[in-house]
Amino acid sequence: MAQINKPNTYFNPVLYTGTGATQSITGVNFQPDFTWIKNRNSTIDHNLFDSVRGVGKQLQTNTSGSEITSADALSAFGSDGFTITGTGNNYTNVNTYTYASWNWLAGGTAVSNTDGSITSQVSANQTAGFSIVSYTGSPPVATVGHGLGVAPSVMILKDRDAVSDWIVFHSSLANNQYLDLNNTNAVATDTNVWNNTAPTSSVFTVGDYSYTNPSSRAMIAYCFAEKKGFSKFGSYTGNGSADGTFVYTGFKPAFIFSKRTDSAGTNWTIWDNKRSSSNYNPTNKILHPNVTNTENTADDTDFLSNGFKLRATALGMNASGGTYIYMAFAENPLVGTNNIPATAR
Repeated sequence: MAQINKPNTYFNPVLYTGTGATQSITGVNFQPDFTWIKNRNSTIDHNLFDSVRGVGKQLQTNTSGSEITSADALSAFGSDGFTITGTGNNYTNVNTYTYASWNWLAGGTAVSNTDGSITSQVSANQTAGFSIVSYTGSPPVATVGHGLGVAPSVMILKDRDAVSDWIVFHSSLANNQYLDLNNTNAVATDTNVWNNTAPTSSVFTVGDYSYTNPSSRAMIAYCFAEKKGFSKFGSYTGNGSADGTFVYTGFKPAFIFSKRTDSAGTNWTIWDNKRSSSNYNPTNKILHPNVTNTENTADDTDFLSNGFKLRATALGMNASGGTYIYMAFAENPLVGTNNIPATAR
């Protein structure tokens, strides 16, 4: 499997400040197909946009609500970023407020995929291991083509038409288990969610479960497969120490997304390489996808040349004996084809 040497041409966090007027956000390095935006200094929803559903259509990870259509939101994906339209809308462009955006490259315009029992619309980037999949629920059991060419390690699904939890598949969990992105629950078990079936190189399976396969309702799925030097999806066990667990990824992280699975009451957490108070470790700014909370400052995590190391004892990240799943995307591979090694922050 070829290594990705320039991760920021497939995934890139970009920060910006709201103006209260239409503005173009640049510096992404590509035309994104999936952009996730969060206000950093106000209790405003997380907002997700993608090219498959179409601009102006928002989903919010901190709620179970259905899709919102708004003219005051992301209005276009451009060659180096995206445009925000509106006069100070509450979600993405309040004057003087600061924002984080996380941007992924899929495959551009969606195409029909007939690999599954139902036809899906898929924008897939097999090089980066990322696809956006739109399908219509068809119980009791259906298979859905994802376009990756390899089995996805993580899938994040949402019913666009109804109040419905966000459902997360992670390869570190069993095929009858799932997590809810919009709450603090521990891992849950239900055979019907994935029909107790692992995804394959061409399809994933959804059973007779209203949050993954609702009859005749529109669904969206964000699917991720591991790629050397670019992405890693796994689990770790906390040690309850400020000299915390080290997690090997094989690259210097740009983004880490994690959740405790064995105990309820802990938030999902996002760290990235752009929001920290300095250019050095620890990375100390966190946001929580399941709540509207403002950005929190804590000395939590070192971003190293080959992984990350926990630096706090919080239950949501490093409880003694706690089990956690994570998604990580790279800033730089450990050693590129130019033989120049990555360094820690």
